[in-house]
Amino acid sequence: MTTLEVRGLSKTFHSFRAVDDVSFTLTSGRTVALVGESGSGKSTIARMIAKLVRPTSGEIVLTGRDGEPVPARGYRDHVQMIFQDPFASLNPFHTVEHHLARPLRLHGKSVDEIPHLLERVSLSPALAARRPHELSGGQRQRVAIARALAPGARVVIADEPVSMLDVSIRLGVLKLLARLQREEDLAVLYITHDLATARHFSDEVLVMHRGRIVERGPSDDVLVRPQDPYTRLLAAAAPNPETRFRQGGPS
Repeated sequence: MTTLEVRGLSKTFHSFRAVDDVSFTLTSGRTVALVGESGSGKSTIARMIAKLVRPTSGEIVLTGRDGEPVPARGYRDHVQMIFQDPFASLNPFHTVEHHLARPLRLHGKSVDEIPHLLERVSLSPALAARRPHELSGGQRQRVAIARALAPGARVVIADEPVSMLDVSIRLGVLKLLARLQREEDLAVLYITHDLATARHFSDEVLVMHRGRIVERGPSDDVLVRPQDPYTRLLAAAAPNPETRFRQGGPS
């Protein structure tokens, strides 16, 4: 079982404390939702886990399937990030094939895996020759998911992965992530401000407010019976998830 432990993580930008003493654990086969309003520190945590931002204090410990800590040089083989904006995260000058071939080569894998990678995210291998501008937003995000899987990632950080997609295709992308989590036994951190999808697609919810986790627990417990005043405020403002999913997807 792959485990990623976040221990006492903090980040200060100049004099602003963006993340304050945050701890949680990601494990294979489970999705943890990190929920909060814009500016609460969610994306800063994502970027620290992805090694794009250095923590001010605290540590991130990754343990592989063998129970041994993963060395720094192998960290990105195991941990990959799916960014919020599928339009900005793919280079418009390169083909889908290039976007997938690069991480495969960097991590010592064969480019012959490209057709299989596309099929894993429910895309036709024929799309490999296309460039991002020839794809829909949902297709671009599926390519970004395939790119995250290319190195053989065991931990996926999904930072608001559907917030910039059309309402009609958001549910399909979230269902894809859920399927991959089950089939690949992935550990997933799902970052969102949307409580309805957090409840529907995650096993555990962490609620962030002003850089701190103010409530945590099983999804239904936190979102149906919130204890913290801030969580109660979020839950009261959120649409009923059952109604939203009967209507065909999150808005």
